[in-house]
Amino acid sequence: MGRLCSTRFEREARKLGWMRIAGLDEAGRGSLFGPVFAAAVILNPKRRIVGLDDSKKLSPDRRAELAPRIREYALAWAVAEVDAQRIDAWNIYQASRQAMTAALQQLAIQPDYLLLDAMQLDVLIEQKSLIKGDARSVSIAAASILAKTHRDDRMREWDLIYPQYGLARHKGYATADHLEALRQHGPTPYHRYSFAPVRDSNCWAAGATQTPLPLSDSVA
Repeated sequence: MGRLCSTRFEREARKLGWMRIAGLDEAGRGSLFGPVFAAAVILNPKRRIVGLDDSKKLSPDRRAELAPRIREYALAWAVAEVDAQRIDAWNIYQASRQAMTAALQQLAIQPDYLLLDAMQLDVLIEQKSLIKGDARSVSIAAASILAKTHRDDRMREWDLIYPQYGLARHKGYATADHLEALRQHGPTPYHRYSFAPVRDSNCWAAGATQTPLPLSDSVA
């Protein structure tokens, strides 16, 4: 009990006087390739979005339906990323925190209360960390959906540049075909070299010198 995705935590915060409540979550933390993405979302309590849940529980089609609705109905939203080089320099946990902080800073409306999925940020804003928060809070769920769909879109774009890795299929995770591609071609400049399967690859990808695909943060 108490683990269903609902407005419970948002309602509790409003009872305490907090009004601009942002949910934050990340996507791509366990991937071998590319940035970690994070989203921040301030939902409008007067515009309910039916079906919000942990993005991992939703089908790609359902996420694709919900993402534009979140962007349209939310009071504010932002997506940011931290690239693979900084992940390697900092570690994935700290990179995820930095991506969340960047998304938070880019919100058009600054929140006075944060709901996070098992994370704390070094910001002077009241915050609550929830274990499995993306499955319990609609605000965190909305952020998880935006982070996931934004990242998946980028993986499909990178797949056009590095088709030999199958990024559109596995989104950079350590599937059997991705590991085999790493063994055959070695890593690209966008792989995470601090992750063992990438670090253990013993040659560079043939396309490693191709022009990188530019990325930009999305905000609204």
